[in-house]
Amino acid sequence: MKKAFLIAALAALSGLTQAETASYAVDPTHTFVTYEIQHFGTSTNRGRFDKKEGSVQLDRAAKTGKVEISFELAGINTGVVPMDKHLLSDDFFAADKFPTAKFVGDKFVFNGDKVAEVAGQLTLRGKTNPVTLKTSHFNCYQNPMLKREVCGGDFEATIDRTQWGVDYGLAWGFPKNVRLLIQVEAVRQ
Repeated sequence: MKKAFLIAALAALSGLTQAETASYAVDPTHTFVTYEIQHFGTSTNRGRFDKKEGSVQLDRAAKTGKVEISFELAGINTGVVPMDKHLLSDDFFAADKFPTAKFVGDKFVFNGDKVAEVAGQLTLRGKTNPVTLKTSHFNCYQNPMLKREVCGGDFEATIDRTQWGVDYGLAWGFPKNVRLLIQVEAVRQ
């Protein structure tokens, strides 16, 4: 009898440590993809992509995951309509040929139970290159209104835009490095 109880207890405990992947849908009202680039070494130009969607698979016990977030380039918003139109042209995003950009990350690094970085691939203008997003904040909580778990954080990377064929203005002194900021919250499904 003791042996059967011990086996049952061990089986129950082993079930508690098994990895469980949870699925989350990106909440577009709490998710923003933003970029920053210096303008002639004086001020910082900023833009935001207003149309985005994505999903997250996260297994905190196994410390693994996968994130996919795509954003429509036509959803660019700098606050200056002529600049938005120029960014959609072949000088920058070539949005008529490549209407979306996408980040797929599948290499998660944890610091304790918090996501510290996500490495993956960014596809823009038909070219795919590696990008690692560093985490400045990460948390999961029980949303009191949705009655579901929400996980998210602030992530950033500095990318070399020329890797995606965006070299407009380099000869005039525009930098090639662009700071990419992703604020994301995703709701457990």
